[in-house]
Amino acid sequence: MDIDTVRVSYARWAPIYDHTFGAVTNVGRRRAAQYISRRGGKVLEVGVGTGLALGHYSGDVAVTGIDFSEQMLAKARTRVSDLKLGHVKSLQQMDARTLDFPDNTFDTVVAMHIVSVVPEPERVVAEMARVTKPGGEVVIVNHFAREKGLLAKLEKFSAKFPNILGWHSDFEKDRVLGAPSLRLVVDKSFPPIGMMNFMVFKKDSLS
Repeated sequence: MDIDTVRVSYARWAPIYDHTFGAVTNVGRRRAAQYISRRGGKVLEVGVGTGLALGHYSGDVAVTGIDFSEQMLAKARTRVSDLKLGHVKSLQQMDARTLDFPDNTFDTVVAMHIVSVVPEPERVVAEMARVTKPGGEVVIVNHFAREKGLLAKLEKFSAKFPNILGWHSDFEKDRVLGAPSLRLVVDKSFPPIGMMNFMVFKKDSLS
């Protein structure tokens, strides 16, 4: 999908996202935020959306969130205000392909359920790696295409309608594995029914 399609799609999803796809994927968000909280430090959440994960981080981290959709960000800002989430330091409108941060800024950079949505996901992952400190981690939670079974058939059928769904249901895992400075250290399944993958990449300390 191109960036204009993403903008239109998420303007459409914003009013109902929390009670639909957001609800289905909440277990993965909570577990990822808990993992990141144990690491502490400065965190960048790429594709923060309506801020569903923000309340799951502990006060031991300083979270910056970015998203391309102003409609999603408006909901995230309301959530931060209502829940008094002091660990959330900034929410900014930004294109994930060109992050407006210096190299080696964050201890952890996380993307939850967005790499199959954004244009040029390889470029997004490269940007995530760039702004991660040497020795830091990039965390990705996402659904990836299955090779067989009923779900694989459903994914292939749904892949005909990415502009309606707002994401690519047949997204291949290889598309997030190409950043040369990142080494995959964790890859496991998350609920519901193992549909989501939790992936942790360590950034080369010499990068």
